[in-house]
Amino acid sequence: MSRIETESSSLGDQLFAAFQMLLPKHLLSRAMYALMRQQHPALRKLSIKTFLRHYRVEMNEAVQSDPLAYESFNAFFTRALKTSARPIDPDPSHIVSPVDGTVSQCGAIEEDQLIQAKGHHYSLLALLGGDKQLAQRYRGGQFACIYLAPYNYHRMHMPLSGVVHDTLYVPGELFSVNAATARSVPGLFARNERVICNFSNNECGQFAMVFVGALFVGSIETVWAGEINPVPRRRGAADRISQGQGHSLEKGAEAGRFNMGSTVVLLFEPGQINWNAGMLAGATVRMGEPIARLVSSASTDNRTHV
Repeated sequence: MSRIETESSSLGDQLFAAFQMLLPKHLLSRAMYALMRQQHPALRKLSIKTFLRHYRVEMNEAVQSDPLAYESFNAFFTRALKTSARPIDPDPSHIVSPVDGTVSQCGAIEEDQLIQAKGHHYSLLALLGGDKQLAQRYRGGQFACIYLAPYNYHRMHMPLSGVVHDTLYVPGELFSVNAATARSVPGLFARNERVICNFSNNECGQFAMVFVGALFVGSIETVWAGEINPVPRRRGAADRISQGQGHSLEKGAEAGRFNMGSTVVLLFEPGQINWNAGMLAGATVRMGEPIARLVSSASTDNRTHV
């Protein structure tokens, strides 16, 4: 786990956010959805080669190491990794990172408020699509927000074992979720479309993973319900999804994937976990490495960080 510096909002950030306000974000994302699934050989190879010129990708970690062997750009983007590339920490008291990414923010949920960026907060109730019962469960608990850059591995895995309690799709905006936008768009993660996955665990009660959509994110999938938000996007009320309820997953098992990049928000009930000391804004994490510890397994340490 490493650390990079974060900055406050700049004029450039604000102009970028204002530009996004004018974009037909859903239309562009729908076009990207179609483009990234094209299997025409020339288009497929061009898109993959262009991506590799702009981003460093460790193809030696992939099950299929030849980038041009994938049937589409989306298949390349959501490629599977070798088991040895992301070993899962075996300690049952450790919670592992569900993704490769950068920690945007991490810490306590102060009443109903989560930190989005320096000087910016957003509502837990809004993040959870107005579900008051669910918001009350995590009120005063702990959260971590992890951003997946385009070059990151884009499958999401279980931070600890769990049984699917419920899944909620919340329609919304499709702003970029990079650091510049997080510093400039109020309530970003509670405004973008998202899939809220709530799990039960014998050791820590319930925990949630919120998969937040973004500009050009073609869709969000879960292993128990498939593609949650296929195009054209639904723009009405939140939709509770019954498929997969009761589905059991082990720690480290694949839970879903982003078709293009985005953000995961982890939520835990009060008094259940302690974050590792390295879980600070700007830290980079890799799927499978420990990021927190269950309080029930710690004999004396009741601090917020360990």
